[in-house]
Amino acid sequence: MISYLLIIFICLFVIELLYFKIADKYNIIDKPNQRSSHSEITLRGGGILFYLAGLFYFCLSGFQYPFFVLGLTFVSLVSFYDDIKPLGQLPRLICHFIGLILLFWQWDLFVLFWWWIPVALIFCTGIINVYNFMDGVNGITGGYSLVVLSILLYVNHFQIPFVDENLIWIILLSLLVFNFFNFRKKAKCFAGDVGSVSIAFIILFLLGKLIIQTQNLTWIILLGVYGVDSVLTIIHRLLLHENIGEPHRKHAYQIMANELKMPHIYVSLIYMFLQLIIAVIYLSLPASNWIVLIGCIILLSLLYLFFMKKFFYLHQQ
Repeated sequence: MISYLLIIFICLFVIELLYFKIADKYNIIDKPNQRSSHSEITLRGGGILFYLAGLFYFCLSGFQYPFFVLGLTFVSLVSFYDDIKPLGQLPRLICHFIGLILLFWQWDLFVLFWWWIPVALIFCTGIINVYNFMDGVNGITGGYSLVVLSILLYVNHFQIPFVDENLIWIILLSLLVFNFFNFRKKAKCFAGDVGSVSIAFIILFLLGKLIIQTQNLTWIILLGVYGVDSVLTIIHRLLLHENIGEPHRKHAYQIMANELKMPHIYVSLIYMFLQLIIAVIYLSLPASNWIVLIGCIILLSLLYLFFMKKFFYLHQQ
């Protein structure tokens, strides 16, 4: 098992290095803009490795979860195209919807009442967009995803087998490779839309499998930190009468990095640590799932409000 994973890790590492050469040759770069928390031009789309890791698993597993992988292909390729050449919202949304419908098919969601489909479509689209919006400082997407997938691996191995464990291992390896180049002061590459969207789609698939098998919606707590930050930021912007569709720098992590000048790695570690602590508490109190979920949402919301009350004036200035 260890040698098998080591070979895959080396292959993924080599693939990432080859992608850097391609990105450099074809000028696939991220230029700083009004939403950015970085100031230097950097290679973009390094997160395509998450999609390629998914394909790796698909081929090595004897073509397990075909509808999931097909859906992942739809959302990843349209996101990669958007990284290279900006695409309108409608084509992206259509491809995301197609990908999610295929994901629902893999979940066997269509055996439920029809009204679950639009609800799930809106909810899952929201999660993908949240992951995309939160990808703004070095290490945050790779680090946060590493925590979430590690927890899912623990649950799958020690508590409730809900998916082929090899899938989680291979995606974890791709995250380790990506973090080697991104989780640093000066990143070699950024995930790009292809990275944030594809890893969000993969985590959605795993979380959905777990929720459906256990009939327990509270597992969504594994995305609690991202969720609270994003929802409260949207509410905050609405209160400021802003267009929530326009780029901004009002997320808590953006204020930490931009106004408070905290190193990106420290900001990412804060988000990772918070999510890890919440997951440990949740797993330690299995009989109180809803209480823990509601309690954590309240606590995170209070932390967010305290932070904004204390530091948001710096952004206004």
